[in-house]
Amino acid sequence: MSVGVLIISHDGIGPAILGTATLMLNDCPLQTKLLTTSRDCDPDQITEEAIEQIGILDTGEGVLVLTDLYGSTPSNIARKLTLQRHVHVVSGLNLSMLIRVFNYPHLTLEELSGKAVSGGQDGISKIVPDK
Repeated sequence: MSVGVLIISHDGIGPAILGTATLMLNDCPLQTKLLTTSRDCDPDQITEEAIEQIGILDTGEGVLVLTDLYGSTPSNIARKLTLQRHVHVVSGLNLSMLIRVFNYPHLTLEELSGKAVSGGQDGISKIVPDK
């Protein structure tokens, strides 16, 4: 058993990041589901779908929910999911975060949440020209 991953994002963002990560790694080592929101979506309906997906993804080790922008509709939906047992939410989804998560499929939910945060932060850097 391992932690499941649920990505909740705006249209286009989650599919692009998940597709790129699985292409780069040539695999998707954790059971992963994706939900996207649109401008005209019903957040209550997406929340219900997310709860259903958590039921499928949680095989006893919990579910890590990744969302793109803190305070946005996907993030607000994810926040409601923290009321479920064994659910951690990390916002700020980026490619380095997801690759880091996929590189540690054996970790616990708590440990994997930490890897998601460090992967996201470590993937951000300012590139300056060589002198």
